[in-house]
Amino acid sequence: MDTRIDVRRHLNNPMVKTLQALTHETAASLEPSLLQLVEIRASQMNGCAYCIDMHTKDARAAGETEQRIYALSAWRETPFFTERERAALDWTEAVTRVGDTHVPDEIYRLVSAQFDEASLLALTFAVMVINSWNRLAVSLRAPVGTYKPGAFKARSEAPVAV
Repeated sequence: MDTRIDVRRHLNNPMVKTLQALTHETAASLEPSLLQLVEIRASQMNGCAYCIDMHTKDARAAGETEQRIYALSAWRETPFFTERERAALDWTEAVTRVGDTHVPDEIYRLVSAQFDEASLLALTFAVMVINSWNRLAVSLRAPVGTYKPGAFKARSEAPVAV
């Protein structure tokens, strides 16, 4: 597919800068391995090939196992994830599909048993942020396969996901 708009050429756009800043804030608020799982899972759900490529490469570079990455789309069927990760993945799926799920109380109870209010707020923002990047990358046809692992490793640089 041909790229429609290359967001990387618009880094000074105030809206892009705002999303970059939010990306930085959420990354600073959650453990990196958990954030990577959330980013990959939401990207899988949204069919965002660019973000799947990016976040799986970064996860592997940070030491995530191939087994867990490959099993992420079927995480409920595996023993590879902690209770905290399972709660975060359940929350990620419910928030990503908010129009369908309305984020059930049962999922809230499960996630709030693993996350305090500040952490749950950060997790919710992380899901919102990756969903925003997914929507940009999918609709503007970000060039898949071009991402180099670690290109945005320094989260303080507020990475551009597309």
